[in-house]
Amino acid sequence: GIGGAFQYGLQISIINSPAEYIKNFIRETWLKRYGFSPSAEMITLMWSFIVSIYSIGGLLGSSSAGYLSVRFGRKKAMLLANIPALLSAALMGLSRLCGSFEMIIAGRLFSGVCGGLALNIHLMYAGECAPRKLRGLIAITASTSIAVGKFVGFALGLREVLGVEALWPILMAANALPALVQLLTLPFFPDSPRYLLIDKKDKEGCI
Repeated sequence: GIGGAFQYGLQISIINSPAEYIKNFIRETWLKRYGFSPSAEMITLMWSFIVSIYSIGGLLGSSSAGYLSVRFGRKKAMLLANIPALLSAALMGLSRLCGSFEMIIAGRLFSGVCGGLALNIHLMYAGECAPRKLRGLIAITASTSIAVGKFVGFALGLREVLGVEALWPILMAANALPALVQLLTLPFFPDSPRYLLIDKKDKEGCI
């Protein structure tokens, strides 16, 4: 769940706290680049684009989850979902340093791809690996992970933590940590028995 549904919950909530700081960043970058301040409508449009493009990324990720989980297996597909997560963290974390609000837009798109992939494959992988008696309990780890992700996102956005103007790029790049945790731990997990039996025809591996 740390690299699965948690990523979705984190990205849903983490964007709320630095809203004003990102709007100020867009205004300052626009002024330096073009020599005049953008209108309030333009800043609202760019901010709306930053928030909503996550859903477009989520649609792309969700659409490709089925193919990747069959092509590479559930475990490898979960590991692949960390690539857009780390890419998004790098883009958003370095956006202020590079003076580019477009990097935030691209980063949000990639984080959406990660969320769409991770949420769908998490449900598939956990459900197929769980023993019959624990299947219901294991299945709700997805909704639990989303809730924990939202809570962590709100907690990190507090002014006493990372919710200040100097630290908002670090806040936006926080999804790199669960991605790294999963990259270090998931290779030691088994693959889905259903995938091994039905897709790979590996009966011995399944057993």
